[in-house]
Amino acid sequence: MKRSTLILSCLLALGLAASCVKQSLQSTYDKQTSYIDNFVATQMKADSTATLVRNGGSYRLTLADTLDRVFGERDSLKEGQRVSLWYACFTLTGNSIATSNLVATNVREVAEMAKWKLADSTNIFHLDTIRADKSLVEGLYKGIQGVQQFDHGYILFTGEYGFGNMARGTIPARSALVYQFIIDEILDD
Repeated sequence: MKRSTLILSCLLALGLAASCVKQSLQSTYDKQTSYIDNFVATQMKADSTATLVRNGGSYRLTLADTLDRVFGERDSLKEGQRVSLWYACFTLTGNSIATSNLVATNVREVAEMAKWKLADSTNIFHLDTIRADKSLVEGLYKGIQGVQQFDHGYILFTGEYGFGNMARGTIPARSALVYQFIIDEILDD
């Protein structure tokens, strides 16, 4: 009888510990969602032409979204298509992005503003091409779908839609991410 009571007590303790971890993780993601909402609200207040699209936990904020008036109707990026773009990726630790939170970029000027040490960087700073498929982190995959040529703005998502519990290079585990982007071209295969 004592052994079964001990086993039951251990199982209850493990269940409570798992519940606390899950609740703490949800609290982290809720705080990140609040940061994203505040960032988006600030940007939209500053740019009355900005548009917001939400797709499965990912937010895409397109700034100065009046380009259809200039260029006519443009094709939107669909799953599986490739897109060439300029980008900067930041971890989001508050209501705004900071150059100190830059984790990746293909824009030399952004790297210099973040005071990155630049050696022979000719292979780093160039237009990048990615495919809109599930090989991308989920938040970026869902956020980039629908972009159009010449769009610029932000794709934002919580750590739940990023790398989750895994640290990745200079990106800490459970980090909310912001991709600042400028779309150069939607490519047909």
